[in-house]
Amino acid sequence: MTFQRVAIIGLGLQGGSIGLAVQAYLPDVVTTGYDRDAITRTRAAERRLVHKVCDTAAEAVADCDLVIFCVPLGAMGIAAEQVRAALPADALVSDVGSSKQVVAKALGEALPDHVIIPAHPVAGTENSGADAGFAELFRNRWCIVTPPPQTNLVKLSQLVAFWEALGANVEIMDADHHDLVLAVTSHLPHLIAYTIVGTASDLEEVTQSEVIKYSAGGFRDFTRIAASDPTMWRDVFLSNRQAVLTMLQRFTEDLTALQRAIRIGDGETLFNHFARTRATRRSIIEEGQDDARPDFGRADHRADHRTDPKPADS
Repeated sequence: MTFQRVAIIGLGLQGGSIGLAVQAYLPDVVTTGYDRDAITRTRAAERRLVHKVCDTAAEAVADCDLVIFCVPLGAMGIAAEQVRAALPADALVSDVGSSKQVVAKALGEALPDHVIIPAHPVAGTENSGADAGFAELFRNRWCIVTPPPQTNLVKLSQLVAFWEALGANVEIMDADHHDLVLAVTSHLPHLIAYTIVGTASDLEEVTQSEVIKYSAGGFRDFTRIAASDPTMWRDVFLSNRQAVLTMLQRFTEDLTALQRAIRIGDGETLFNHFARTRATRRSIIEEGQDDARPDFGRADHRADHRTDPKPADS
């Protein structure tokens, strides 16, 4: 591994998992970290998410050769500006945000003299904060890297190797295409989940808790998604608004077609649509991106991933 010192700015689910994964799979790499929240810094130190939790972002990046910003999209530019004076000239700058065009712009404006290669590990849970991270988060998950034109190919290969060492499958993609793909595979589903759970929450006042009491599996899955970090997802929708609106328009048209099929009793249309979507689910399982076991194997997942790796050396 070419990187010897990795700085992680933001020590929540993503940043904490990177820190733990580096210790587990790249034991010769030294990690430093910073989070603007003092309570998070304290908990990160207790869990040893990184080798050293620093009191300032500038201290965290002082000697690094890779810095990864794991902060909400709306805070990306501010976080980068805070480290500009202390960041070594040859350090590679990256991130984990789920909207890449806006990240490239924010980091480029804040750090115009540095090599910037945005990335997005497509991995996560509904949990957030310093207690949420675990070393296996990226195992057999995709990490999409979106290098700008005329990217330094040596730095690019180093970043790809870094994510592969953490267990991720790496895909190279244009930033605009990434934003369109993630709008339909991640952002729109979250928007739908927030909407459905919000509607049910309003109805719950009328049904005297029956919505909660009699929640079926489908609704429970929506509530899991809707429990995701509100700050992060607010920024996602505002940052990737054009792609989200494009996909939302397409979804609205498809929903209207299904609504019509139900109204007129068109069972063939409903059956054909459901059969096609069932095949999509099977393809996701075949790709190893989910589990076919009951409850999606979540009970085993929780048992396997809640144990911290051995503590790092001080």
